[in-house]
Amino acid sequence: MTDAPVPRIEVRDLTVVFGEDERRVVAVDAVSFRVEPGASFGLVGESGSGKSTVLRAICGLSPVAGGQILIDGKPLDLRRDRAFTRQVQMVFQDPYGSLHPRHTIDRILSEPLAIHGFRDRETRITGALADVGLDPAFRFRLPHQLSGGQRQRVAIARALILEPTILLLDEPTSALDASIQAEILNLLSRLRREKNLTYLFVSHDLAVIDHMCDRLLVMKGGRAVEELTEGALSHRRVESDYTRALMKASEGFVRPAGAA
Repeated sequence: MTDAPVPRIEVRDLTVVFGEDERRVVAVDAVSFRVEPGASFGLVGESGSGKSTVLRAICGLSPVAGGQILIDGKPLDLRRDRAFTRQVQMVFQDPYGSLHPRHTIDRILSEPLAIHGFRDRETRITGALADVGLDPAFRFRLPHQLSGGQRQRVAIARALILEPTILLLDEPTSALDASIQAEILNLLSRLRREKNLTYLFVSHDLAVIDHMCDRLLVMKGGRAVEELTEGALSHRRVESDYTRALMKASEGFVRPAGAA
């Protein structure tokens, strides 16, 4: 009998609290889950459910009041160091706000390489752009000269350029038109296969999570409602009324053409 693989991400009873006394808000309340290497795990729920706060807590951007976060079986320190940022990268929801408006794409992609001391800058930049389907000519454009989909491709290239093993994806397509959403979802699916990436994917849309993820956790009001496999969701084997309501709200979703 072989031992089970160490989870790439493990969250144990995570609690995130903002404010004190009468202003105290429990944004995440004792949430637990695990993501195996190479898997894609979804967090889904309405606005205010705590799903994005979980990602921010993993990155060290939200205060952890209780519980534990482990990467490859090792608990995270209070401060996230360079080794963490090499391994874990985040793609944010808004491709308009996540890129510096006065920096060229070349500079946006160069900065993480300089911070981490990489010398093969040319190779990595052209390779990262090719990975996301952008021509090298985009290097010297400014973000406002790109479409929303192109900007999100640049954001994904920036996340990939340090060769992480984990991508935290916070509603990466919700700010895009429907046709562009399909392109970005297909791109992310391909990249996960080709680079053996592990995804933690946040969305309010249960159908998007169903398409992108092997397993998912439904959240409401900072708490875990139920955890489902892709098969259970596809066959409507759910237990909570809240999950059924999310399913009904997502019924208009059409799987991207050519998606696996």
